[in-house]
Amino acid sequence: MTRDRIAKLSLYAILCAGLLVVVGPFLWMLLSSFKPEADIRAVPPTWWPSTWTFDHYRDLFARLDFPRYFANSAIVAVLVTAGNLLFCSLLGYALAKLDFPGRKALFLTVLGMLMVPGMVTFVPQFVLVSNMGLANTYAGLVLPFLAGPFGVFLMRQFLLAIPDDLIEAARVDGAGEWRIFWRVVLPLCKPALATLGILTFLASWNNFLWPLVVATTDDKYTLPVALALYAIGQNRIYYGLLLAGAVVVVLPVLIVFLVLQRHFMRGIATTGLK
Repeated sequence: MTRDRIAKLSLYAILCAGLLVVVGPFLWMLLSSFKPEADIRAVPPTWWPSTWTFDHYRDLFARLDFPRYFANSAIVAVLVTAGNLLFCSLLGYALAKLDFPGRKALFLTVLGMLMVPGMVTFVPQFVLVSNMGLANTYAGLVLPFLAGPFGVFLMRQFLLAIPDDLIEAARVDGAGEWRIFWRVVLPLCKPALATLGILTFLASWNNFLWPLVVATTDDKYTLPVALALYAIGQNRIYYGLLLAGAVVVVLPVLIVFLVLQRHFMRGIATTGLK
């Protein structure tokens, strides 16, 4: 066996091991959602259910007002994603293609915000939202996340690769900056927009701490918050209900990724983060 063949087989073995490490928890979650509660609590844990049961899914839809919580999560995630796609692309275009005073300072500010942990700004954001009277509203759940520094940075780096001559040609033809952005620049940003959309939707859909603090009544709970509150009782935790709910929470994200994966992969490959 040649050295190249050994190296290739070793690489495949490492990649397969990494795949098992990544997929293993999700596979165990899916199988465990069909296990009786005793199987889930068994020590040592088992992979395959001794008896297949749909009781956890029945409890999930019976105990929770599932349509309302799902709709809350969908509304918040869609609005946050749409806001990031719009505002981050606008800011990225300005930082990449427009020359204005303070552009470098603004970009350095964006880079600085990337280094600030989210928990540092959590309390100031909550105080601001409360003082504005937006607690327990959709606006309070959405507004703090309509534009993020990572999205601005991602779009700016992608837009740097668009030739300036293309934009100058549009200006020579009499197009204004708004028309250039909507008609020329934005159609070329599909890979970056798909990447940003998937990452933003995933983060917003799975967001737990902010909706837990801002939403004070159950009619504004998102799905992760409602699932955690109803699955944790006074004396025990209903792991089966949590696992079934986790499977349901993962499905929309998986569907979004499968629909946009072609653009997502291209966006990761071409953005470069240079």
